[in-house]
Amino acid sequence: MKLWFALGTFFLGAAALGVVLPILPTTPLVLVAAGCFAKSSPKTYNWLLESEQFGPAIKNWETNRCIPIKAKWLAISMIVLVGGSSVLFFVPEGWPKYASLALMAYGVWFVLRVPTCSGK
Repeated sequence: MKLWFALGTFFLGAAALGVVLPILPTTPLVLVAAGCFAKSSPKTYNWLLESEQFGPAIKNWETNRCIPIKAKWLAISMIVLVGGSSVLFFVPEGWPKYASLALMAYGVWFVLRVPTCSGK
């Protein structure tokens, strides 16, 4: 139980970083955190479900296992625009730049491979 809670806390913290760091996919990390909290802390899980920020995404994922098209395009746009400019201007040459680009490519691939919610 404590391990699931610790993992949930870790993934929720990583999701919070993902809000400002485009190389971290926020929504998938929140979904993983919700899964961990569902196994360890109903109180924390319910807090996430009732959250204005994360609740709708968690509920939609649990019922439909899909991402709305607007959310997909927003995620991909932010990864490319913010992540790309960060890599271009702030990441040192060599392996850090290639690693950052690989993480961004993984983020785009991940978002594209999740089914799109129909009618949205």
